[in-house]
Parts: sequence; structure tokens; C-alpha cells
Amino acid sequence: MHIGFIGLGNVGGKLSGSLIRNGHDVSVHDLNDELVAQFVAMGAKAAQSPAQLMRDCDAVITCLPSPAASDAVMQEMLPQVGPGKIWMEMSTTDAEEVARLGALVIEAGGAAVDCPVSGGCHRAATGNISIFAGCDRETFERILPLLTSMGRRVLHTGDLGSASVLKVITNYLATVNLVSCAEALTVAKAAGMDLSTAYEAIAISSGTSFVHETESQVILNGSRDISFTMDLVAKDIGLFQAVADRAGVPVELNPELIRIFNEGIARFGPRELSPNIIKRLEEATGLDIRAPGFPPEMTDTEPEEPGYEVIPNR
Repeated sequence: MHIGFIGLGNVGGKLSGSLIRNGHDVSVHDLNDELVAQFVAMGAKAAQSPAQLMRDCDAVITCLPSPAASDAVMQEMLPQVGPGKIWMEMSTTDAEEVARLGALVIEAGGAAVDCPVSGGCHRAATGNISIFAGCDRETFERILPLLTSMGRRVLHTGDLGSASVLKVITNYLATVNLVSCAEALTVAKAAGMDLSTAYEAIAISSGTSFVHETESQVILNGSRDISFTMDLVAKDIGLFQAVADRAGVPVELNPELIRIFNEGIARFGPRELSPNIIKRLEEATGLDIRAPGFPPEMTDTEPEEPGYEVIPNR
């Protein structure tokens, strides 16, 4: 299968790198020519446009920063869609928007999948990230070898759009965890606790989480670098709010998260690293929430292994 990949940023670059590393025939496109050149050097082919990719490839993957960007790319690709073509949307996007664009692909004779990832850029780099996939079962089985080359755990979530709903739900939970970890570490320091000891206490307790075991480490290091920025958090929790509003659920925590991150963006800028939301508390208290011995970036300690489908208990 010839695969086209559009969007070679923090996540897309790592996912496409996994495809190349695992021997797939990959052509790439990005607005940044330097990024394209890097992937050509890794073994990919360069494409001149999204339309060329859809014309020449069996499946085209998009991994883009916004629903508007995905729409713009789709308008270029749509005339080249026909029977046998697959569009795979790996961006974090609105479920209704991916369903709208997917319907255009299906109407033109192709197949559409929303297949966002979860688990952090460090796991995307090693092929150990988790992937949700929303599509019909026949299409899922066609693309499963691609998904298991990019990710470790692959979950078929149901119809087109279902994966995007679950993705923003999981990103909401990660954001709750990030803000709570920032508050917990700041309170620990203010209460006179050794931060290294506090980290371990949380890690071995009922209060631990994936976010604590990864992002708390780079918070304490001071780098705060998880290759994710405040504007992207704001987008994700805004998408979660849209899902909640459409479902008629009066959520209470998420509006407060939106307020916190809007304030963070106003104070530190939209491209500030998301764990630096703790700077609001550091500035308010005058405390420095850092400790020696923690790494500057998250690393994946799992070896790369073939991915597999996760089967829900029913």
C-alpha cells in the first residue's frame, strides 16, 4: 500500500517516521520544505500537493493543527478521491467536522477514518502510542497494518467520528491531571515538603496518573518540555466542551480549565509549553517548583513492538 502523509509536525512527523522505519512506501507533504527534506532523507518521497498524494496513494493520512487546516487540505484532495481511496484523519478535531468531511469522501467513493492518537509525543516517536479508529469494520481491517506500525494499542471505537469524541475526552482528562499535578506540587513545596519525596509519594499512591509519572518529571526538571503548547490544550478542551454541550451535559470542571488556560495564554503566550501552566502558581506564591534529578524530556521505556488491536469487554 502506498501511503501519503500530510503534516510533519510534532506528532505527524513521529507517526510518519514510524511508517518509514517499518518499511512502508510513504510520500509526504508539508508547508515546511525543510521538514519534507528530512523525511526524504529517511526514505520517503516528496509530493508537491495534497491532490497529488490522493491521486497517487492508496491511503492519505492528515495530521494537522486545526479543523480549518484539515478542511483546506480536503478541498484540494477531494477531486482525486474515488473507489479504493482511504482518508485517515489523525488530527485532534471536532467529531462533527470529521464526519462532514468523511461524508464527502464516502460520497466520492472512498473510505474515511478518524484515527487520533493518545499517549504523548515520546510514545509517538517509538511507535508505542495508542490509536483510536472510527470507521466501518471492513475499512478498519484494511488499515490495521498501518495503525499497528504507528502505534502499540489500537482500538476500533465504532462509527466515523467516535474516535474523535473519545480523543477529546481523554485529552480533557489529561488536562485535569496536569492542572491538579501543578497544584499538588506547589502545595507540597509551600508546605515544606521535599519535592523529590513528594513526587515519589504521589507515584506510589492512589493519587498517581500517567500525567504525573511523565509530565510532573519535566515540570520538576524545569524544562516543562512535552512538545505541546497552551493553545493546543485550549483547542482540545474547547472541543471537549462542544461535545458536552451537544450532549446536554452541564460539566463543571472544564469551564474552569478553559478559564485557567485562557489566563495562561494571555500571560505567557499561546505557544508557551503547556506544563508551564504551573507558572501561574509559581508567580502567585513566589516558589520555584523544581527539583534535581528529573529528566528534561519524557522518554518511552517500552521497547518498540508490533501493535495489536485492543478488544473491549462486552
